Amino acid sequence: MENEVDNYRDDPYQDTEQPQKVKTGLWRFLIDVIETIVLSVLLFLGINAVTARIRVEGFSMEPTMHNGEFVLVNRLAYRFGAPSLGDVIVFHFPIDPEQEYIKRVIGLPGDHIVIGNQQVAVNDRVLVEPYVAAWPDYQGDWIVPEEHLFVLGDNRNNSSDSHSWGPVPMANVVGKAVFVYWPLSDVGLIEHVEPVLLTP
Repeated sequence: MENEVDNYRDDPYQDTEQPQKVKTGLWRFLIDVIETIVLSVLLFLGINAVTARIRVEGFSMEPTMHNGEFVLVNRLAYRFGAPSLGDVIVFHFPIDPEQEYIKRVIGLPGDHIVIGNQQVAVNDRVLVEPYVAAWPDYQGDWIVPEEHLFVLGDNRNNSSDSHSWGPVPMANVVGKAVFVYWPLSDVGLIEHVEPVLLTP
């Protein structure tokens, strides 16, 4: 009987093995949490580096886009290529760069834009634009400077755009609007229709 008691008391692992397992498990848990946080931050930064998200405010892009829609923007679209006529872009408003606007590209650097008689002409060729809500009831004549874009809203007569405050510097362009992700009823790719230029 005494030998059994002595053997029990002399067991060197009885009091230390369990705390060691708990300590190891806690460290493993903390490492997993830190790894998850770091990966999440890197993923967030990576997504933000290549995309932006904006909310459409107002009705200037009707019928293509609607007030309150949330849009995904490709920041890299013009790092490896140039804008085209018909692209829908997001940019910092030249007069107040804190604001972001979304409009359609109508004129490229060097283009001669003439608006009148309810039509838009680029370099003396009339645009055929199936995406507009109404033909413009204003008129004007512009030469697009180098490193600038001429943009208009699809809802021509209800849009603050280049016809009222001038071309957009390329440096102000955030990227190309590519996808509506909210509300669910409007989810889908954004149509970038290159307008037809009619030869006079």
